[in-house]
Amino acid sequence: MTDTPRWFTSSYSENGGACIEVAANLTATRGVVPIRDSKNPTGPTLTVPVGAFAAFVAAVKGGDHAP
Repeated sequence: MTDTPRWFTSSYSENGGACIEVAANLTATRGVVPIRDSKNPTGPTLTVPVGAFAAFVAAVKGGDHAP
């Protein structure tokens, strides 16, 4: 395994420029999900614990988010 982030954008992204990228390959080795703005790949990265990211994704899928 590598500790180098492998970034990807969701297949649901419509390429409108308002996307994030995640590097899910670090969940097993580091227990985190790095997130960055796809328009600024050299900019800052937000690192979120796996459990918090999973809860966020579940909330979005379930419609439990502010419009």
